[in-house]
Amino acid sequence: MRGHLVHIIDTLNVPVRVGRGPTIIPVRPLPEVDAIVPRIGTSITFYGLAVVRQFEAKEVVTTASSRAIARSRDKLHSLQIMGDSGLPIPNTTVVSTPEEIWNAINLAGGLPVIIKVIRGTQGRGVFLATEMHTVESILNSLRGAREQMLIQEFIREAQGTDIRVIVVGNRCVASMERKAAAGEFRSNLHRGGTASPIKLDQNTRILASRAAQVHGLGVAGVDLVQSKRGPLLLEVNSSPGLEGIERATREDIATEIIRYLEREEKKKIHRNRQKRKRRKK
Repeated sequence: MRGHLVHIIDTLNVPVRVGRGPTIIPVRPLPEVDAIVPRIGTSITFYGLAVVRQFEAKEVVTTASSRAIARSRDKLHSLQIMGDSGLPIPNTTVVSTPEEIWNAINLAGGLPVIIKVIRGTQGRGVFLATEMHTVESILNSLRGAREQMLIQEFIREAQGTDIRVIVVGNRCVASMERKAAAGEFRSNLHRGGTASPIKLDQNTRILASRAAQVHGLGVAGVDLVQSKRGPLLLEVNSSPGLEGIERATREDIATEIIRYLEREEKKKIHRNRQKRKRRKK
């Protein structure tokens, strides 16, 4: 693509050993590359981050640092980051014991509520609870897995729709509105949802870009929902799927990502030149 040679590296095929200190060292040398696009699945987050850190140690340009990936992957931490930055999010409470349930539901504005496991993707681990016995059933089933949960207000006026925005280098390059399938509240395309392109207003574009920034992500998928209070941020994804949104919007997002990496590589070369000049003085 654009004249670049591309290597596909299976993270799990990079055996590592632990050296002195906390560093994890690949048994075989990693390929010499100028930039990486980490695609770390939720099931291998810990291992995948270790491999990304090795590239970072070599100052390889990346669309997402290991720290940024970890921030976005933890839903609670991600919401805390956005809330602390003054960005609008739905009313959310984390719970781990039955005694906290009623208070959390009241803080969310009462039933119905959305229940989310702290780590999940593509709509997995997300539930809609309309009655109290449903809440208790979900919590009991998840408690066995020792999962803490987020109880979040249900934005009724969204009517099963949300917005996915792809941010590349602080710029919104594509956006689509997703609508849940009949009988489903999750709008994920993997759950049968449908998508159509949507033009964002300036406020929403700034909000999506800011959400990626506060996580430290050069490339991100940002999910929002329209509410009576205005757009609310749902979550930020460091490894957003491109097929669905490229099909819906006809935007060449992959090329935008490569251009972003080219710009970042030029910036790195310029910084290194400046450092060498300062050393010579």
